[in-house]
Amino acid sequence: MQLRGLYHLSRELKAAYRGADTRRRVRNFDGWMDQAATRDDTAVLYDHAETVREYYDLCSEFMVFGWGDSLHFAPLSPGESLEDSKARHQRSMIAGLDLREGMTVIDVGCGIGGPMRRVVREGRVRVVGINSSEIQLNKAMLLNKEAGIGHQADYVRCNFMDMSVIPDNSFDRGYAIESTCHAPDKAAAFAEIYRVLKPGALFWGQEMCMTDSFDPQDSRHQAIKQELMRGIALKSISTMGQVNRDLEMAGFQVVEGRDRAVEENFPTTAWYQPMESRHGTVGNALHRMPLGRKLFIGGAKLAEAFGVFPKGASNVIRLLDRTANAYVAGGRAGIFTPLYCFLARKPD
Repeated sequence: MQLRGLYHLSRELKAAYRGADTRRRVRNFDGWMDQAATRDDTAVLYDHAETVREYYDLCSEFMVFGWGDSLHFAPLSPGESLEDSKARHQRSMIAGLDLREGMTVIDVGCGIGGPMRRVVREGRVRVVGINSSEIQLNKAMLLNKEAGIGHQADYVRCNFMDMSVIPDNSFDRGYAIESTCHAPDKAAAFAEIYRVLKPGALFWGQEMCMTDSFDPQDSRHQAIKQELMRGIALKSISTMGQVNRDLEMAGFQVVEGRDRAVEENFPTTAWYQPMESRHGTVGNALHRMPLGRKLFIGGAKLAEAFGVFPKGASNVIRLLDRTANAYVAGGRAGIFTPLYCFLARKPD
């Protein structure tokens, strides 16, 4: 954690929070997730899309600080850094999509545009990023401009459950990396993506799923699942089979689907390893690991006292630390994967 990086984080946090009561926002977020967990839609007025937007508005800057500008998991190789593994994973997606120069591609839930920048540069295509978070979208626009690809990217601020501002049959290809897992109705989300893709278009996705090892009758498994749902702002977590059925319900033909966390004939490191220990990837950062996260919480409290971080920043780090623990618990138990990757096609 270099001083320059912390200075940049301080500046970005102040811009993102804009003097808001961050501690109250974290409490409200926890309360909203408690409401989501009741599974009684008539009991309270609950807006899941608003909850997800608030989650990313609160957490994005810390996510970028800890994980880089590509906010997704990737199959890890012992000989690679986390960053190199994510680049390899993105190139696998680009190859699967069979991108051709001049195509127009939709990035569903584009985050701050990490994968988008690689898709534009290496796929030689134009990308339209969809995001409901103004904070993330503005940062994507800035970083794309700095990377020299601003003229090859467009942006639409909307919820991917309702992209009515986009005409039917608009895109040659599409991808969604750890975004449609937030959909309150996955089949409806896939149907909306299906609508904006051209006939014959390919759609690549990466979903967070419960594996076949998950036992709904096991109280420990259920506790881990609930903690994951709370920490990632998920209304539910599908199985891999359910994702395929939802794709088919929307009209897609599933070309392939597999858990990339389990690679045959390829030496791998557990996808959650960077949040557990230094071993397994090259140059693993201390602040991603349990002790580093605890130290960071304490340092953030001190930074709040001196006005370096906005009040409540440590509450957000504590939320992310709790989520990291849930990721590791789900991964070690073998009941959760963030790496179910599929390729689907909209029929001609």
